[in-house]
Amino acid sequence: MPKHYRPAGKKKEGNAAKYVTRSQAVKYLQLSLPVFRKLCILKGVFPREPKKKVKGNHHSYYHMKDIMFLKHEPLLEKLRDIRTYEKKVKKAMSKKNRDLAERLLTRKPTYTLDMLIKERYPKFIDALRDLDDCLSMVHLFAALPAVDRAVDGEKIPVKRVHNCRRLSHEWQAYISRTHKLRKAFISVKGIYYQAEVEGQKITWLTPHALQQVLPEVDYRILLTFLEFYETLLAFVNYKLYHSINVNYPPILDPRLEALAADLYALSRYFDANAQSSSVKTKAVTSPGSEQTEHQHEGTKLDESELRLAQLQQLLPSNEAGALMHLVEDAGGEDEEDLETQEYTKQRRKPSASPVKEGVAWYSTGEVPRESLLFVIPAFGGTVSWEGEGAPFEESDHSITHQVVDRPTQGRKFLSREYIQPQWVYDCVNARMILPTEKYMVGCVPPPHLSPFVDNEAEGHIPEYAEAIQRLKNAERKEVLPLPGMGKEDLDGPHSLLGINDRKEAIEAAERKQKMSIKQKQYHEELNLELQGSQYSALSSDIEVKDAEGDAVPNMQQIVEDAANMSKVLMPRRKRKLLEAMEIGKEKKRAHVHRLKERKKKIDEAKKSA
Repeated sequence: MPKHYRPAGKKKEGNAAKYVTRSQAVKYLQLSLPVFRKLCILKGVFPREPKKKVKGNHHSYYHMKDIMFLKHEPLLEKLRDIRTYEKKVKKAMSKKNRDLAERLLTRKPTYTLDMLIKERYPKFIDALRDLDDCLSMVHLFAALPAVDRAVDGEKIPVKRVHNCRRLSHEWQAYISRTHKLRKAFISVKGIYYQAEVEGQKITWLTPHALQQVLPEVDYRILLTFLEFYETLLAFVNYKLYHSINVNYPPILDPRLEALAADLYALSRYFDANAQSSSVKTKAVTSPGSEQTEHQHEGTKLDESELRLAQLQQLLPSNEAGALMHLVEDAGGEDEEDLETQEYTKQRRKPSASPVKEGVAWYSTGEVPRESLLFVIPAFGGTVSWEGEGAPFEESDHSITHQVVDRPTQGRKFLSREYIQPQWVYDCVNARMILPTEKYMVGCVPPPHLSPFVDNEAEGHIPEYAEAIQRLKNAERKEVLPLPGMGKEDLDGPHSLLGINDRKEAIEAAERKQKMSIKQKQYHEELNLELQGSQYSALSSDIEVKDAEGDAVPNMQQIVEDAANMSKVLMPRRKRKLLEAMEIGKEKKRAHVHRLKERKKKIDEAKKSA
């Protein structure tokens, strides 16, 4: 009998009892594979990697605790009811019993994912940490066309696309209103944004506003993820809107919605909400019984009447004063950090009217309108555009910057600067207003640097990044290091003495070294004199010691020997890991060297031309 023989019917142990394959899990739960996959996505259950794969390497394994977790899920019964309902409808349609089929269609079972959101994210900070993929998915489907034809047995409904567009605009309006945007980068895939909400950095990708080509993928899985992400983002928007005392969901102007100006409509909704809240606070603080009674009567209004009043308040306010007046209206309600306040002060320019400070006008057909409607107000600017629903026209004299992308313009105003769209995003990443000479219309703009790359860690700092850093240091009135010096040189002891020249610093170091040698020689002479030695022997001994002291050991060789010795004493796994790290560092150094050589060749070509 083998050593590990177990009779038939005995209980399993080890990995065979802890893990089951996907086919075993589907059979145990009595589900079809699509329903099992959907349930795993909604519940957040994923395959595991056991140490020993009992059934082979070509299977995906699930933990038995996760399967029991799915077995007792109330949503499982709802999915089974939906499956039974679909069979009944199909049977009625096959028997041509249209009355029964119509009655069944009106009684379709539904379910919600609210309990799953509360279960997977017990705290609000947990939902914010998991919001990157959610925002990218929602913004992706907001830009996709609504497909009515069946794609792999499923289609993209129009309602889902409109819901994604609404949720994405609500999120962008909150970020713009509270000035939480930190970074923006335009790439081939789309526009990357990064915001900081309650201390959490959230990064998402928004596709370009172009015609999207649908690839051949399984849209049923994507739509299942989207179903969960829509509910999650709705919860997050609700919490964030109530944190700034704004009602959710917002009521928008239907005329602006028809003109695809949803962000502008949301900004006006914020303004109207701020005005109504200020009126309520004044009514509460004012004395008098009549005012208090009137306030109590106002709170008893129906929700529909309140929304209608807000909508009527929104419609006539189509002047420039109601356009994204974010800094003044937010007041003490919106939370701003010191960096945002400093940048907003830098961006605002003195003008006759405080309402129209930092206005930018741009054309709809040339530049990404929705992106600029999101980015510019996030830093205290105001935006208008060409077309219906715009707050003011192109001829408004308060406009300071006009964002265009075509070199030919019908008419130009001398009181404003014409710049390319890249200037806006570079100003956002630099946290300051950059000079506009390199971004003029018709000029080749400077390289668009990614704010998500740490240049110091990469070992190569682009030339334009250094130029931006010099501008920032000059604005802050900091002491700039000379060419060939770093910040550590300014922090050294010689800089504290007022020595900022490299030559003087080297001379000071040499003088200090000579003084230390002479001091050492003096002490040795005193010791020899006390011992009774003669001066000739003393001088010869000192010369011999000086000659020995001049023989400086090769420090680089000592460091290499110590590194080789430590590498020999390492275990094999750690030694392989160290070698892989050294290979990566060598590749990075080679890449930096290749970039420097390429830049050198470009500079030589420019000089020769």
